[in-house]
Amino acid sequence: MAHSAPGGRNRLSVLDYSPSRASSAREEHAHSEMDLERVGVYSLLVNLGLSVAKLALGAVSGSLALTADGIHSLVDVIASLAVLAGLRLSTRRTHTFPYGLYKVENLVEVVVALLIFVAGYEIIRQAFGGQVTLMPPPYYVVAGVVAAIVGPLLFSRYELEIGRATGSPSLLADSRHFQIDVLASSIVLVAIVGSYFGLTLDRYAALAVVGFIVWSGWELLRDGMRVLLDASIEPETIERAERILAQAPAVSTVHWVTGRNSGRYRFLEAEVTLRTRDLEMAHRASEEMEAELRREIPNLDRVIIHYEPEERPIRRLAVPLADMAGSLAPKFGEAPYFALVDLQTAEHRVLREEIASNPFATLERGRGLRVAEWLVAQKVDWLLSREEVAGKAPGYVLANGGVIMRRTDARHLQDVLAQEMGGAGG
Repeated sequence: MAHSAPGGRNRLSVLDYSPSRASSAREEHAHSEMDLERVGVYSLLVNLGLSVAKLALGAVSGSLALTADGIHSLVDVIASLAVLAGLRLSTRRTHTFPYGLYKVENLVEVVVALLIFVAGYEIIRQAFGGQVTLMPPPYYVVAGVVAAIVGPLLFSRYELEIGRATGSPSLLADSRHFQIDVLASSIVLVAIVGSYFGLTLDRYAALAVVGFIVWSGWELLRDGMRVLLDASIEPETIERAERILAQAPAVSTVHWVTGRNSGRYRFLEAEVTLRTRDLEMAHRASEEMEAELRREIPNLDRVIIHYEPEERPIRRLAVPLADMAGSLAPKFGEAPYFALVDLQTAEHRVLREEIASNPFATLERGRGLRVAEWLVAQKVDWLLSREEVAGKAPGYVLANGGVIMRRTDARHLQDVLAQEMGGAGG
């Protein structure tokens, strides 16, 4: 059954979505969904520990900065809860949401971005507002603040590594939020150390942090909103998909490739022209293209390939030759030469004729397969040879590349061309 692609033109067929293939691709990922949820739980526990520790140290020392930083960490607890909820909900499919709830992660990304802005406001407020005490706190408070810096810094690096490996926007956003927490705690440390020397350095240190906070929050907000509004995936991924499709033996033209992100997963759609009219061969070629796309591009949930048969006024014929004079070779793979002839099928006219040396004629093993691959790369449309090639290993390679194979009893290239000019080539 023909399907309509964007643009209104009918296509020969469409590669339907296979839940089993998409599911197996995700299961082969280095980090399972359970691993991601576990990281989310770790994030929640770290933030809970930080908020309790900071509030306790603030109460003992009487430090306004520490108390404000403890309140800031409570905001981080809310962010961690949002990340954990997003990770748990994002992979669920329902009748209402058949494409999954992947975008919950991007919604979480936007929420975390807004919380980063809140954190930035809190840092500015604690540095420039309120009363600053010059009373040096006990040394164990300094040690506690240092631990509150080192712990989140190490965890943010760990979370960033997992987020990059899985492409999870929630973990990447939460990792950045931990970096903001490290900066906030660093301001507190500067203020505490400055108090031993009668200085109020926290006001100046805050100025260096504000710019990073605004940039970091805006980047997260922008990326999250792009996905929520179905903006295209990154150009690098589109270009990689175009290259993969263009290199497929059965593809003559790649018309367009588009896609979108949803959470950490990608959806790709493409339109190509195939060098075959055979439905079974076209479907097999599209499955091979999908498999190659999944191997090269991580986190592909759905791939849809619209394909149509090629309508070409010019077809390329390949004939194995025994010599430059045009005698046909008895064996396909051992032929020292190949005639490559471009024919204008409507007028049965030869446009171009070339005799090329077989680059694999001297190989001891596998030369038939290599020759078949070479002919496919030469965009050959059909092959006429004295040896029956169909049904053999080289024949499968040629068939997958959309090459039509026929056996001929002709002894000379001119006899073959005479037959084709009479319409035998179809």
